[in-house]
Amino acid sequence: MSEPRVVERIFAPAGKLGPSAQQWVEHGSPTGVTPRRAATVMLLRDAADGVEVFMMRRVSTMAFAPSMWVFPGGGVDDRDSHVLPHWAGPSPAEWAQRLGEPEDIATALVVAAAREVFEESGVLLAGRGDDALVAPDEHPERAADRAALLARQVSFAELLAQRGMTLRTDLLQAQDHWITPEFEPRRYDTWFFAALMPADQHADDDTTESDVSRWVRPAQLLADLRAGDAVMLPPTELQLERIARAPDANSMVEHRPPLMTVMPVPEMGPDGVQLRVSYFD
Repeated sequence: MSEPRVVERIFAPAGKLGPSAQQWVEHGSPTGVTPRRAATVMLLRDAADGVEVFMMRRVSTMAFAPSMWVFPGGGVDDRDSHVLPHWAGPSPAEWAQRLGEPEDIATALVVAAAREVFEESGVLLAGRGDDALVAPDEHPERAADRAALLARQVSFAELLAQRGMTLRTDLLQAQDHWITPEFEPRRYDTWFFAALMPADQHADDDTTESDVSRWVRPAQLLADLRAGDAVMLPPTELQLERIARAPDANSMVEHRPPLMTVMPVPEMGPDGVQLRVSYFD
């Protein structure tokens, strides 16, 4: 991959965000609500015609990003940093340095990333010891454990401890850091991670948050976006562009890009309100 450079780009507000952005600009660009920390994961695999990524189209009733294509992810749970799970890969201190966050916050983000992937796709980035991943037939309680997590009956760290599992943080690579624009009533401070899809696991659609969950070819979904047949937020679009350029899934996950915090800024343009974004590309 080529050396990154800072790029400035203009986006039209996705979905129904235009009126909110315009009102925010017209009222003097007031300070927005404090964003909630979140983590999202691009599960990647190689296919015959290039790299594929697992994505979800959120149901139309969702308060945030309704009907938009997203990667599995969500907000950090308060319990994600209370108990450190058995841990393989970069240490919490190393993750803190990589993310530029305090150690407890970095820990919570990494745990949240793995937890959200399990909750929303059924893929478990954990192993017995520090090496092999746990195959589905080695974890017959998988469906019940997933339900318990969703019901907040157990934390992810407690679940792994009960099953004698180790969190495989070495399977994750931080890719990007975005903060929701200030005009949004619901805001997230989101870290994007990449991970290789485990060969012996299956990503499913067993979640109430989406009406479609499937593997997509980035170029095709981007074409749908251009044609008006798909809706997504700017960070999702940019991640798809990066995946489309990757020669294979492994190179995308192994790539350690420089990180900068990106927050789209609404402004009035020649055709109405627009979002100005500066990011590494």
